[in-house]
Amino acid sequence: MEFNYQDYPFSSQRMTTFAKKGMVATSQPLASQAGLNILRQGGNAIDAAIATAATLTVVEPTSNGIGSDAFALVWVKEKLYGLNSSGPSPASISIDAVKKRGYKTMPKYGFIPVTVSGAPGAWAELSRRFGKLSLSEVLQPAIEYAREGFPVSPVTAAAWQKAFNNYKEKLKGEQFKEWFRIFAPVGKAPRASQVWSSKEHAKTLAEIGDTEAESFYRGQLAEKIVKFSEKHNGFLALRDYANFRPEWVEPISINYRGYEVWEIPPNGQGLVALMTLNILNQFDISDYSLADRYHIAIEALKLSFSDGKKYITDRKEMSVKINDLLAKEYAIERKKLIGEKAIKPMPGQPPKGGTVYLATADNQGNYVSYIQSNYMGFGSGLVVPGTGISLQNRGHNFSLDPEHDNALAPAKKTYHTIIPGFLSKDNKPIGPFGVMGGFMQPQGHVQVVMNTVDYKFNPQSSLDAPRWQWIEDKIVKVENNFPIREAELLAAKGHQVEIELSASTFGRGQIIWRDEANNVLIGATEPRADGSVAGY
Repeated sequence: MEFNYQDYPFSSQRMTTFAKKGMVATSQPLASQAGLNILRQGGNAIDAAIATAATLTVVEPTSNGIGSDAFALVWVKEKLYGLNSSGPSPASISIDAVKKRGYKTMPKYGFIPVTVSGAPGAWAELSRRFGKLSLSEVLQPAIEYAREGFPVSPVTAAAWQKAFNNYKEKLKGEQFKEWFRIFAPVGKAPRASQVWSSKEHAKTLAEIGDTEAESFYRGQLAEKIVKFSEKHNGFLALRDYANFRPEWVEPISINYRGYEVWEIPPNGQGLVALMTLNILNQFDISDYSLADRYHIAIEALKLSFSDGKKYITDRKEMSVKINDLLAKEYAIERKKLIGEKAIKPMPGQPPKGGTVYLATADNQGNYVSYIQSNYMGFGSGLVVPGTGISLQNRGHNFSLDPEHDNALAPAKKTYHTIIPGFLSKDNKPIGPFGVMGGFMQPQGHVQVVMNTVDYKFNPQSSLDAPRWQWIEDKIVKVENNFPIREAELLAAKGHQVEIELSASTFGRGQIIWRDEANNVLIGATEPRADGSVAGY
């Protein structure tokens, strides 16, 4: 791919990074350096990704933790592999059991929305299958930061303060005391540049490394989690952890104007991005004005999201086939719904037939697109006493409507927001990309792909470009640097355009492309985060 690096269409405080031997791109500089150090020690891109992911549980706890889920796309020896390491709901939970506790919808906090954590299993499985170094070795940087402490970065400090204010108001009761002890040890959130540490977190990471995560699923760490759950009337049991295994899956893709765009199949929402791009494939974007291009992309996204929210759930329980949703014929039918004015989207019937993202690459042709998250910042608000393990709240996405595809059920994986992306062309890798941020993620993926393929933006410009976000019905939020004229033209088409002053709602992305002609890695990181690209 050829880009213009001199004439940036969008201003940025960051410049595209070039390197030859290896590269790590993350939302936190210390994590990037941790991954780069592993590369320098003889590790490969997979080792670097694990080291970076584990370090992010320490240096960016506002977005992820040891209790996260994880997904990865891994390019090794001319083949792309997919890893789904999201955990299921407890085997003892049910819609009736939750409703008997007085809930009409799944709660955000406490034990009810907690599902089995998949991240430690992802680290161990990636290390076992593709790593060069031991899991203990690649977890060492994270262990050291947790034990010795690190200075909190600015964006993380702001998110920490926001979470503290929210939790102080909403989290009452003994089960939440450990969160405040660990993450607000002096009665408040740490400010930027203050040093925070967690020796319990370090000890847990060491135990995960020494046992290759067995302790977390079939050992004393699992016992501590379950004991905590039982004490507070949770549904988790030892069998839920003992039965968990990360799942290798076949990535799904569509061809977008000559490029293969890859995602993880459901239960992740990467399918939404692919359905959107499939609809956009039916338009010749070059024939349209900039405002019309935005309009078409927003409408395509709305249609795809309405399908995604209806159909995406545990893949074994989806009522429609993935291939049917990605069929060209279905994309053509959905295209017919896009006119001059904004619509309220409805799901169709196809023909029958706060998250952290990181990217790594090495000089052996290996690439990793990796994402992990607790969901909604710190997650459930629960921290397992004496371990530093903050538990996710992914179960919040389950529906309590028994007729819904994503209805809560025992040992079921819910609709998942976190998605890694990958781009290739003619069976050759271009590289990993991703945009974190809840339901913004497929929207960010679509915009990054359009910026790259349709507009030929270089990686940094692709991330810098002002973003839009569909919220619901006809409501679309745009960043405060979004072109005013285009915003006005969108409003004239019936979109309810809202200018959002905060950049935090528009996702945070990373990109690593390979310039095959020069055999050079090209990295970019998000201006909306503390991110950095480390290379050598």
